[in-house]
Amino acid sequence: MRHDFSPGRLLAGLVLMLTAVVYFGDAGGAWETPWFVVIPLVCGGLGLAGAVGTVTHSIRARRRDSV
Repeated sequence: MRHDFSPGRLLAGLVLMLTAVVYFGDAGGAWETPWFVVIPLVCGGLGLAGAVGTVTHSIRARRRDSV
């Protein structure tokens, strides 16, 4: 079974993986990360993913209505 590509979900996953890499680097001693860096990273990434998801949904709805 095939499913639709969801760029918003992809972006959300990538941002959360980036957040995990930042914390793993800090835990491993590779660099020093302040605790408050994650808040704008996660909130900004999820907000951007939501915007991308909304745009994708509106484009698909417009295409579906025009056919």
